[in-house]
Amino acid sequence: MQHEPLIDVALPVAGIDVAKKQLDLFIDVADQRLRVANDDAGVARLVATLVEHRVRLVVVEATGRYHRRVAAALLQAGVSVAVVNPQQVRAFAKAAGKLEKTDRIDAGVLARFGRAMDPRPAVETPESQTILSDLVCRRRGLVQMRVAEANRAHDRLPRLAAAQSRKLLRLIEQQVEDLDREIAKLVEADDGRGGKAKVVDSVPGIGPDTANQLVVDLPELGELNRQEIAKLAGLAPLNRDSGRYRGQRKIGGGRAEVRTCLYMAAFNARRHCDRFRDYFDGLIARGKLYQVAMAACMRKLLVTLNQMVKTNTHWNPNLHGAVA
Repeated sequence: MQHEPLIDVALPVAGIDVAKKQLDLFIDVADQRLRVANDDAGVARLVATLVEHRVRLVVVEATGRYHRRVAAALLQAGVSVAVVNPQQVRAFAKAAGKLEKTDRIDAGVLARFGRAMDPRPAVETPESQTILSDLVCRRRGLVQMRVAEANRAHDRLPRLAAAQSRKLLRLIEQQVEDLDREIAKLVEADDGRGGKAKVVDSVPGIGPDTANQLVVDLPELGELNRQEIAKLAGLAPLNRDSGRYRGQRKIGGGRAEVRTCLYMAAFNARRHCDRFRDYFDGLIARGKLYQVAMAACMRKLLVTLNQMVKTNTHWNPNLHGAVA
């Protein structure tokens, strides 16, 4: 039986506050600080300092794109790095009485967070996954712009403004279609993602674009159990109990972009698939609110997709037709 290697807790833990132009480092045991530019030379100096002090874990916040360079360099150098949610770190800082917020303070808070919470280290992300994530993020932004512009188009606009609005909507629509084609091409070129996408696409009501988005935004699909995948997407009902009080279970946390995608997927699956239509209608008949029934339908769809991907099984009306 193999055991995980023991961690020497005496080794230092470091925090790096990431900004667009600079990186602030704090190493807790050595009580050392360092500020470098967020460029190749600065990152190289930072990595050399961390290796010199035998830092066992480096904690950085997820900052969109700015943290990627330093995180990739640390992973290549063999230094464990954890990319954490900024909201969790801020809550930790408030609990520790750190109400002030500067780059210098944040680096120290990140190191304390890593020491106390021991977050899970990240693994090196393939370049294709990074490219796909950027393309899907770009598509999501364009869709939001399209919705906002379409809502404005309902107003009585002057002739010039109305013409510009129509022109902008056509441009956005064209760019979304271009992104869909590029995303589909990259997903199909990857055997693993392509196979997952075909399994997801086999469910009635889910189209190829939605399948590609789910595969990219939720690469863990098919690798976790039903409870874990539901919690990762923020669709697991969470307890709200205290003493004798039993509060209503509510969903929360998780990946908002996955929930948004699953909402539309469940909405369409409910229209085109007897299983999800009957499940939703049964909840409504028992007095459940619309949003509660939709959240349950989203969770059932996610759990079903997770099992289908895990077993590499396409949708079969005879197999999946009955309502569980």
